[in-house]
Amino acid sequence: MQENMNSEAEHPCLSRRRFLLMSGGVTVSTILLASCNKSDDGDGEGQQALVAGYARKKIATLGELQTDEPAPIFYPYDNTDLNSLGFIVKLGTPAGGGVGPASDIVAFSSLCTHVGGDLSNTKKTYMKEHKILGPCPLHLTTFDLTRHGMVVAGHATESLPQIVLEVDGDDVYATGVLGLIYGKRDNADLPIVI
Repeated sequence: MQENMNSEAEHPCLSRRRFLLMSGGVTVSTILLASCNKSDDGDGEGQQALVAGYARKKIATLGELQTDEPAPIFYPYDNTDLNSLGFIVKLGTPAGGGVGPASDIVAFSSLCTHVGGDLSNTKKTYMKEHKILGPCPLHLTTFDLTRHGMVVAGHATESLPQIVLEVDGDDVYATGVLGLIYGKRDNADLPIVI
């Protein structure tokens, strides 16, 4: 032991083991500090979401939406673009990005963000007890519809793209998409900060 301490004092260079241990500590510290990043105004609210704005399109009416009965929609493009396949659902519980009197109406893309697995068969993939969509038939990813389509389990690393909704009278309109639509290199229109 005494020999080891003397040899370290004689050699100012770090051993490979000490270097790796020290650099691991620096890496962890950097990650922790970066995660504490505040927004530009310093209020600690965090980063704002980027939304791709598309043409406003009527996709449903409040009267036709039944709790826990997802309905297919096509947004932002028409039904010839399979990447626009989505669904709207009245969850019966408040949700992130929800609209309507109870803030419980949300809409999402029907393509899994991992490799584009088809989640459009909502009779099989929507679990009303937990308000989740999935598992994806390809790699079993599930998404929490009350939390902006956040990944609950599975291989996907991105939330399900949420379609931004607004209510005008009894009509429900889609106005943009929060997140990248599967199969697209980028969202076509310039992002709008919300």
